[in-house]
Amino acid sequence: MPGMRGVNPRQMKQAMKKMGITQEDMEGVDEVIIKARGETYVFKKPEVQVTTMQGQKTFQIVGDHEIIKGDVDISTTPQPVGIEIPDEDVELVAGQANVSHEEALAALEECNGEPAEAIIKLMSR
Repeated sequence: MPGMRGVNPRQMKQAMKKMGITQEDMEGVDEVIIKARGETYVFKKPEVQVTTMQGQKTFQIVGDHEIIKGDVDISTTPQPVGIEIPDEDVELVAGQANVSHEEALAALEECNGEPAEAIIKLMSR
């Protein structure tokens, strides 16, 4: 970057943190697919870095890709990933929100397993 010669990477990271910018590598990415008008870009085993700035996420994709011309039918429905919710969390939510075990479990599932969020959700209805 122009004007950045001699900047210590550690200092750069600290400056970014002060401005509320975070960067992290996404682990375990097998494939990235970008569908554009008349073309599909398929990246196999790419390196993906996520930068968050002012609540917006930017994804940087690095790796070899294949371009497929024409319309390609690629399922865009994500596979459900089950989260494991400990019984202690279900009991905590049920007790605090004064609801049944089933209602507490449903609220925890809706709140991605976050007990505090589930309690607030149940108590605010």
